[in-house]
Amino acid sequence: MILTEQTFSGLGLAEPLTRALAAANYTKPTPIQIQAIPALLDGRDILGMAQTGTGKTAAFTCPLLQRLTGNRKQAGARACRALILAPTRELAIQIDDSIRNYARFVSVRHTVITGGVPQNRQVRAMQRGVDILVATPGRLLDLIKQGHVALHSAQHLILDEGDRMFDMGFIRDIRKIVALLPHERQTMLFSATMPREIEKLAREILDDPIRVEVTPEVVTVDRVEQHVYHVPGSAKRGLLEDLMADPALSRVIVFTRTKHGANRLAGQLLKSGVNADAIHGNKSQGARQRALENFRDSTARVLVATDIAARGIDVDGVTHVINFDLPMEAESYIHRIGRTARAGASGIAISFCDPSERKYLRDIERLIRRPLSPANSQDVAGAGPREAAPEEDRRSGRKPHGKPAEGGRPAQPGKKKFRRNRNRRRAA
Repeated sequence: MILTEQTFSGLGLAEPLTRALAAANYTKPTPIQIQAIPALLDGRDILGMAQTGTGKTAAFTCPLLQRLTGNRKQAGARACRALILAPTRELAIQIDDSIRNYARFVSVRHTVITGGVPQNRQVRAMQRGVDILVATPGRLLDLIKQGHVALHSAQHLILDEGDRMFDMGFIRDIRKIVALLPHERQTMLFSATMPREIEKLAREILDDPIRVEVTPEVVTVDRVEQHVYHVPGSAKRGLLEDLMADPALSRVIVFTRTKHGANRLAGQLLKSGVNADAIHGNKSQGARQRALENFRDSTARVLVATDIAARGIDVDGVTHVINFDLPMEAESYIHRIGRTARAGASGIAISFCDPSERKYLRDIERLIRRPLSPANSQDVAGAGPREAAPEEDRRSGRKPHGKPAEGGRPAQPGKKKFRRNRNRRRAA
């Protein structure tokens, strides 16, 4: 790789785009941008193995903008020249926001179509046609069936987070959409992992693609300092409140397993004096956007989220990720902790593990090929007065104070002690 290829202009991007990137504080291309941008400018198809936070949105958006502005052909009524599919509303909106930033010095028409909001404004936006349409599969198919959107003019197709599409059951919808596109087109598929169904889809829709693989999951994990508290389920909330007493936890995402649990925990944090908001699939589009904006501008210090919303959270400066509930799927752990340690930064991930979740912990440790470190106040900012039993005590069946635990089982902090510590803090 020659030196000039380490700059955006050296990769072949035109001056209006490099100026927009500089205005957005993009000073040096990331590995995926270095590999993908020249190939996409040449019109090649791409299969990209990349997670969020690697710069992949700019990697596919900037070449797309350059190719579209180099050919001023109009899409026509209700049509688009490029289609970008995303699995969630949040991700679709963020991609559209990125297009707006990168296209500030060029002229393109773009809009976003997602579910969860009235369709009238989306229908009006498509009446004259657009250059770039960013959409989620379900709402897009609805508008196509109603005759409000046509795909016959689309010369570019981008599928972002293909594995998440598969997880959410969108593969059949994607095949229906692809069948409506011109056969002659440029296609890009990006996915953090490559399940068998996504590999099959890639073979169906890509034409002699260049394969780009950057930032493997294990590398991302290595940038995150990871700890675990072995704690009873009934004591998790008190432990979280103790951790939040430390200002070092300045921008925190807390993951729960259920939507109801996310709502309840966010409310409990608010009652304890911690500004928190919740985001999950049952929230309206407006509520989800407000929660993200509050988190971005630090109005909310904590964002409580479920896995379904995790991929749509692309916020810089997340200091800590806390797994209040361990995920049942080990790969979800990777995606969760990837919300911190973004763009080369470091981060801290803290997991709460109650006895019923130990099998999930074993699966996670098997996937990342190492055990999580037992947490203590020296390891984790904000650990406070409550520490998990040291690993040697858990293995030997002795309490932290040296007394054998009944039946040789590991001792866990009692409810009264947790409640006493919490009350003491509130009274302070």
